[in-house]
Amino acid sequence: MDGNGRWAQQRGLERVDGHAEGARAVRDAVETAARIGVGYLTLYAFSNANWARPRAEVEALMRLLVDFARRERSELRAQGIRVNVIGQLEELPTSTRHAVEELIAYTADGDRMTLSLALSYGGRADIVEAARALAVRARAGLVLPEEIDESSLHREMSTGSLPDVDLLIRTGGETRLSDFLLFEAAYAELVFLPLMWPDFRPATLLEAITAYGRKERRFGKTSAQVQLAEGRSFDPVDTGLS
Repeated sequence: MDGNGRWAQQRGLERVDGHAEGARAVRDAVETAARIGVGYLTLYAFSNANWARPRAEVEALMRLLVDFARRERSELRAQGIRVNVIGQLEELPTSTRHAVEELIAYTADGDRMTLSLALSYGGRADIVEAARALAVRARAGLVLPEEIDESSLHREMSTGSLPDVDLLIRTGGETRLSDFLLFEAAYAELVFLPLMWPDFRPATLLEAITAYGRKERRFGKTSAQVQLAEGRSFDPVDTGLS
């Protein structure tokens, strides 16, 4: 959800004002995703690299998280949305961590959509922590090195309960992943948008999902194999192949 600070600066506002406006875009995105039947939505709310930002901005972001957790929890529960966290929740300030933990507990029964907040999160760090956990298990004789595979590694990650990413959207005009879901997004469709996050609207999400729906998901196979598995005749014109 990139571009909050730049959106504010372009309007002569403080960066924290952009983050506050970005919270509205979060609300719209969550509501829209749940309404159209998205099962899992993950938002990159705060990376482990964001701790290096100015202290005042970090503190403002932590306050916004508390505000979100308390203000939105009734609506999230009413919509059947379960909140999950990936990343190092223990790294957050005590008041922020408690507010988020209360939100997780309050929405635990939600079965319509899982909303994961990436907090103090980094994809590389998550992989390293999972590798360490497997190393400890291997040293204790609980797992053999040759038994370790992609699935066993993923189970040890903070995203272990989540499916692989289908569609990854980044706003702000940058065309990089910035350490977000590196392992899980191996076969994700990537959408990079020039607009800033506060300008993200429900229609933006719907357009991205519509574009995703036109993609043929091959996972290393050929179009002919995919279409055969789906009971369709292979037509290179339909796939854009020549």
